[in-house]
Amino acid sequence: MSSLQLSIALEVNEVTQPVHDGTVTAEGIELVSSNVHSGELIWRQIRFAEFDIAQMSLPALLILADRGDSPWLALPVFPQRLFWHTRVMVRADSSCFHPRDLVGRNIGVPEYMMTGAVWMRGIFRDEFGIAAEDLRWHQERPEERNIGAAFGYRPPANVHVERIPPHKSLMTMLIGGELDAASILISDTTLLDRSRPELQRSSGIRPLFEDPVAESLRLYRKTGLYPINHCVAVRRSVLERHPWVALNLYHAFLAAKERAVTQTAERLDPYFRLGLLPPEGRATLNADPFPYGLKQNRISLEAMVRYCHDQGLTSRRLGLEDIFAVNTLAL
Repeated sequence: MSSLQLSIALEVNEVTQPVHDGTVTAEGIELVSSNVHSGELIWRQIRFAEFDIAQMSLPALLILADRGDSPWLALPVFPQRLFWHTRVMVRADSSCFHPRDLVGRNIGVPEYMMTGAVWMRGIFRDEFGIAAEDLRWHQERPEERNIGAAFGYRPPANVHVERIPPHKSLMTMLIGGELDAASILISDTTLLDRSRPELQRSSGIRPLFEDPVAESLRLYRKTGLYPINHCVAVRRSVLERHPWVALNLYHAFLAAKERAVTQTAERLDPYFRLGLLPPEGRATLNADPFPYGLKQNRISLEAMVRYCHDQGLTSRRLGLEDIFAVNTLAL
């Protein structure tokens, strides 16, 4: 019996590489794989639906589900997580050292509705009392290559959002003093983003938080949040015809992640043996810092559902069952 051939696109990293290169396979499925930057990939999926399986933005899936016309169903596979609020950058000579220092100032993002920006605004409000309307937003992506514009999303009327002119970028405006801060800096030039890596290495900028790692740890210990940026979504019509695809893919991604975790432990072993890392740290390698499944990720997923509603991306608070494949809900 021949395998079902499906196209898949991911922004490949250490936990998805084994699926991308075929080292780990999904039973009954032959994957035709592409490595695409996540922002560009999500825009292509929303605009053209090019791939059967792809890394996908949680806010995009929630918006589509809220409208009742989503062509995608998610798997509880989460290949990318970041504490996005700690990625806010300011000029080295800035007087801003705390999120509250940004009130009334200009902040740039690649796109207002992108996942990282939703996380940043939600955490700023919950942790520091700063509402979206307290800042003046500037987004870099042009209208014709804007993920939100692809399905008609517009920011709330009470929030000031401007588009960065095509001859400028987040980084040039930050370094030039036209922006007070820039969030979620993307290191690569893509079809959507034009900030250049060499500008991001400029000595003229610094993180808003003096110690971003300490701030990430503080938030995690207080709330249990480890912000999920993307999941993996499958074309709904594929799962309607072949419902087994969801769990077969899930098992493949899980095996790929476990392979990456094992390799990390093996690479660190010499450091423990040579005393370069403390021996008590070896026990922590049994922990899973990026679990898959809904049960272990409910805190982060429900926070994203709340943030999307609070920020006007969805008209109601959806349930996880509105976006995830039915046979993955118990995972």
